[in-house]
Amino acid sequence: MGKGLFITGTDTGVGKTLVSVGLVTLFKERGMHVGVLKPVESGCRREDGGLIPEDAILLKNAAESQDDLDIINPYALEAPLAPALAADMEGVEIRLEVIQRAFDILTSCYDIVIVEGAGGFMVPLFGDYFMADLAKEWDLPLLVVTEAKLGIINHTLLTLAHAREREIPVLGIVMNHTSDQQGLAESLNANALKRWAKAPFLGSIPFMPGFDKETIKTAIETNLNLGPIEDFLKRV
Repeated sequence: MGKGLFITGTDTGVGKTLVSVGLVTLFKERGMHVGVLKPVESGCRREDGGLIPEDAILLKNAAESQDDLDIINPYALEAPLAPALAADMEGVEIRLEVIQRAFDILTSCYDIVIVEGAGGFMVPLFGDYFMADLAKEWDLPLLVVTEAKLGIINHTLLTLAHAREREIPVLGIVMNHTSDQQGLAESLNANALKRWAKAPFLGSIPFMPGFDKETIKTAIETNLNLGPIEDFLKRV
């Protein structure tokens, strides 16, 4: 198994970066030397002629990393689309060897590398190469982040089914509340996933309007069963 953890989501905007930042902060507090990688980030803000990969910057800051942003985020794209589509629009060629080089550099320097995907597990990177292929290529276990809303049972089960098909291990599922609204689906989804997911349900993170890394870390420690992740870390 590879020297990293792949954070994927059931969709875009479900809280992958929040969970990644919290884990990075937690691992560092426990004395680990943690690297971070966001291979491709689309939907980047343009400022002074350059693109600002905000998720990658949050990861860099959480890790207190001195690595160049080009290593942490090899490809930044402006269009808020799947990476392959955004790259096509912007005339960018996403090359696996560029992403691989970043991963190799980081894994050679750190105890563990937190890799945050883009969008969902089957988001295309280039050609017929998908985010799932990257996790498989690097032999990384998954942490699946899903959102507490109507529809996530289907999205989560499909993600898990595809991971099993590719023989990619899943450490667990984290449900993130992206809103303070609590409807019927939000109140029932956790038990539904425990019933049908056939993967460890690690817990639910409450809605947090801010993005303070210490607050996120505390929420993860307080609300998640970290046992499967801690067992994995012992084997890295």
